[in-house]
Amino acid sequence: MTADLRRSSEGLSPSPAPGEDLTVVPKRHPGRWVAAAVVVLIGVALLRSVVGNERFQWDVVNLYLRDVSVAQGLWLTIWLTAVCMVVGVVLGIVLAVMRISANPVIRSGAFGYVSFFRGTPLLVQLLFWYNLAALYPVITLGLPGIHLDANQLITPLTAAILGLGLNEAAYMSEIVRAGIISVDHGQQEAAGALGLTRSQTMRRVILPQAMRVIIPPTGNETIGMLKMTSLVSVLAVPDLLYSAQIIYNRTFQPIPLLIVASIWYLVVTTLLTIGQFYVERHFARGNKVLPPTPLQRLRALLATHTPLAKGDLS
Repeated sequence: MTADLRRSSEGLSPSPAPGEDLTVVPKRHPGRWVAAAVVVLIGVALLRSVVGNERFQWDVVNLYLRDVSVAQGLWLTIWLTAVCMVVGVVLGIVLAVMRISANPVIRSGAFGYVSFFRGTPLLVQLLFWYNLAALYPVITLGLPGIHLDANQLITPLTAAILGLGLNEAAYMSEIVRAGIISVDHGQQEAAGALGLTRSQTMRRVILPQAMRVIIPPTGNETIGMLKMTSLVSVLAVPDLLYSAQIIYNRTFQPIPLLIVASIWYLVVTTLLTIGQFYVERHFARGNKVLPPTPLQRLRALLATHTPLAKGDLS
């Protein structure tokens, strides 16, 4: 009773009864709604300009959007993205562990690899792999009895996998290394005190905790890899872009075919972005508050009242 009188004298509402449900009305921000309205108007104007322009040839876009050759190129693009990311992630983990090794030779070798592949253009690397037979007509790997014909071994698809995968490993190694060093050093000391070896500590203690740092940039790298596969069109690999190029070289309609390729790239990148969000949310389960889903954000945006969190009355 005394607390209620004090709150009344201070101009505050009386304390709620125990068990009473309370809500708070969030402060309105009219400036944000005005800015949102401006953005929507600009978006609608751009959409009308694009859709209403007959020079985009939307009938041709609709015709080739479901073309068999385009679908085959899309499938090869997705497959190439998955294979190169697997190569990049696996090799990137190995390089990251080498980068933090106590052995200076191993550490320097990993540093040299990362510096070389990050310091040269990816397109140049792809062309070098494609023309490897000009430098090494016979590949022996330094082992007796092995004589491989480079012209038969390094096909355009093989050159694409080597170029994209090895280049991605250099970037993934830095991402994994950043995740590893983000884990407190005391975790490694505690694992050593329990009798775990260095490799067991890395697999069972360090990497699981580092995933929260590793997953977001890895998702970005996957989306970037999907788009970088378009570079393999210079090697005549029939990916999505090359399939579109083959068609518009025959029909002399480059704009609608490039739009077709762009639409499919947007569709796949959107699906990858959604998947990345839920993977990040999965590895964030240890946090007190999980990131809200798009549906939860929409409900919060449209809600007039929000529940009062426990402890807000103290």
